[in-house]
Amino acid sequence: MELMGRMERMECMGHMGHMGDARFIDGAERRARLGVRHRLAGARGRGRRPRSGTRWWRCTGRIPRACSSRWGRGWPGASIRWGRWRGVVRGRVPDPYARHAAHGLVFPSDLAADVQASTTGPAAARERAALLKQLAAGSDFDGAWLAETQRLVLAELGERGEATGAELGEAVPRLRSTYVYGPGTRQEGVQSVASRVLRVLGMEGRIVRGRPQGSWTSSRFRWALADGRPVRDPAEARAELLGRWLGACGPATEADLTWWTGWRVTDVRKALTAVGALAVTVTEGTGFVLPDDLGPVPAPEPWAALLPALDPTAMGWQGRDWYLDPAHRAALFDRSGNIGPTVWWNGRIVGGWAQRPDGSLAHRFLTDAGAEAERAVDSEAERLAGWLRDARVTPRFRTPLERELSAS
Repeated sequence: MELMGRMERMECMGHMGHMGDARFIDGAERRARLGVRHRLAGARGRGRRPRSGTRWWRCTGRIPRACSSRWGRGWPGASIRWGRWRGVVRGRVPDPYARHAAHGLVFPSDLAADVQASTTGPAAARERAALLKQLAAGSDFDGAWLAETQRLVLAELGERGEATGAELGEAVPRLRSTYVYGPGTRQEGVQSVASRVLRVLGMEGRIVRGRPQGSWTSSRFRWALADGRPVRDPAEARAELLGRWLGACGPATEADLTWWTGWRVTDVRKALTAVGALAVTVTEGTGFVLPDDLGPVPAPEPWAALLPALDPTAMGWQGRDWYLDPAHRAALFDRSGNIGPTVWWNGRIVGGWAQRPDGSLAHRFLTDAGAEAERAVDSEAERLAGWLRDARVTPRFRTPLERELSAS
């Protein structure tokens, strides 16, 4: 096994030359890349077409405020009260984004089939197996019962066009059934099957989340049948997704890539080989970039940003020391590893922010970033408050600093 692993690493880097020749990309250049490619630096990229693959947003029904990361990406018309959000969550209208059911990410719609084949499909198979196991342990329901329940749900959505979970529960009584979760354990409890059945259907790409009920901050939404999409080869899909990610986030280590994708290490290495990734040296060791991405990236003009909880920039890498002081983790993360709202200065997280109940914003520096940073962050806070206007957004995953600031 050790020999096979060594051979796979050699295959992955066979065309990259000797590691001693690899270019060193330091933390400063990585922060420059982050600012430019995540559209945070300069004039926020207004009117500019971003580098392919730079647009990653975490956007889940449980955390609507995470979608507000889009306000800071310089979208033309971003202040038009979520006009594009209506298209994103419908999932059935032409739109440049598609929902990734497993991880709550928004991707360019041309990646939907690749995400399904590379990541969500395998996760859906595991989710289905887990549900069947739990149903067998805590109810009389079996695979045939689950298949018929799903058939009825799909038929109902075909008739209605779209429906909320509650509406589906009224129309398909099976969804109101319950089972005992974790019988004989400390976690034992009665649960409804509805959310689990809908989750499996969503992860399998058979239904999509539609429009939220009420405002864009609502965590209640409608379901609709998914549009048909081509079936992609999993290996090709992994290469496409990884290539797009490296275009936005490279260099990245193998640990970053396996953490972000959830793939096996062997699949990550094969995808790196497929895209012709080149090895570079970063502070953590060996990183990878696309073959046309070895050139230096100059530092942009100084920039500041206020990013929301679970923003994909803050959560983009497993190794974060090049943009986050480890001493600040306790204030900015919850116990499950979810990051709260963050304040950025020139590619570093320098503090956190929160919205008070009255709608005003509070922020705090966790390090002395200087007077220029303070002025820039104040300006960004004012801009964000103007964009949010009367909206109230509270992170589902509360972090120590966010709790403290929101109560200040």
